[in-house]
Amino acid sequence: MISGDSIVALSSGRLPAGIAVIRISGPKTRFVIETTAGSVVKDRVAALRKLRAADGSLIDNGLVLFFPGPNSFTGEDVAEFHVHGGRAVAGKMLEVIAGFDGVRHAEPGEFTRRAFLNGKLDLVETEALADLVSAETEAQRRFAVQNAEGAQSALYLGWRRRLIHARAMIEAEIDFADEDDVPGSVSDAVWSDVRVMVDEIGQHVDGFHAAEIIRDGFEVVILGAPNAGKSSLFNALARREAAIVTDEPGTTRDLLEVVLDLNGVRVRVTDTAGLRDAPGKVEAIGIERARAKAHGADLVLLLEDMVDPVDAGAVRSDAPLLRIGTKADLAGGKLGGYDTIISTRDGTGLKDLLAEIGLRAAAAIGDAGDILPSRLRHVELLKETTRFLVSAVSGQDRGQELRAEELRLAADRLGRIVGAVDVEDLLDVIFSQFCIGK
Repeated sequence: MISGDSIVALSSGRLPAGIAVIRISGPKTRFVIETTAGSVVKDRVAALRKLRAADGSLIDNGLVLFFPGPNSFTGEDVAEFHVHGGRAVAGKMLEVIAGFDGVRHAEPGEFTRRAFLNGKLDLVETEALADLVSAETEAQRRFAVQNAEGAQSALYLGWRRRLIHARAMIEAEIDFADEDDVPGSVSDAVWSDVRVMVDEIGQHVDGFHAAEIIRDGFEVVILGAPNAGKSSLFNALARREAAIVTDEPGTTRDLLEVVLDLNGVRVRVTDTAGLRDAPGKVEAIGIERARAKAHGADLVLLLEDMVDPVDAGAVRSDAPLLRIGTKADLAGGKLGGYDTIISTRDGTGLKDLLAEIGLRAAAAIGDAGDILPSRLRHVELLKETTRFLVSAVSGQDRGQELRAEELRLAADRLGRIVGAVDVEDLLDVIFSQFCIGK
């Protein structure tokens, strides 16, 4: 339920700034504009006005825009005040607007919530807007924009429409088999399409790891024996002294992480404790964490000192592994049995290593145009959908009524993803296609 209050908030970034944008939404919007700016401005046209407090004192000269509902972001009357971005100016403007009866400060996310409740956005598009605001890389931005534009929602709603149609066909065959305009023996075609849909949803769910990489980052873990050059490489990638580097074995005992942006893809690189036998108690904990981190990585960099090679032992990980020889400047630069060699002292191989990591990260997220599930809740509901569909398809020994009910439950789960569950649309399909009762 949407309250009858109007809400106001600072919608631009942290102050001070060049401009502060203050947004208000709700039934009091026109009144606030009339009172502070002197009169209502022309719809969707910026107007320069003197903005005044209730006692007539000047707050600032600023731009005013008015977006009448329902053709606004929230679906309500919305206004924006663009004022100078000082803390005192913005604070006074917020104080004055929130001082009107029926106007209050907005809660976190309340403008977007009103947009959803007024049918301007569905749940997936709402989540995509949050992703767009927090996007730090080009891949994250593209992914969020695609979903905010409705590509993901269109996929789920398309599957849902097919299920509603399938259920309508089955129930029509059950209930209206004697009607001339109800096609007979539609079951085979219906269940064939449901099987195809099971495969389509399964392939879509398989893309969730790529979506996780886009959102959270491509996970790279640096492993190796003590003094193999792990922290030196970590600092070189971070371009700062993020890890302590000494000749003493076991200096790194906990996980250190740096985030890189490689060709628009977020990459998280983790430095770990040196792998060796008979470590101290604290170091042993660090080694166990290193092995656990490698187990869930997308790429493992296994470093070895080419001047004084020390076996780090077996690495238990399903992730691809790059064997990297370090201290190439001291070892003569021979590749040997390594995938690549580097020197953090003179920069040998670092550019090529970064390029290789970037290529692998880009390959992991696939084509930028792929539609991927962007939230774990989507995956969970899609898996529930699949369970109902598989049960319906394999239930030949049960009545059509029970199988049709499983189609309804599957469609319900898809509707929950986008927040569009409507029990009436099934009847719309039946009566529009079969002219029952004419």
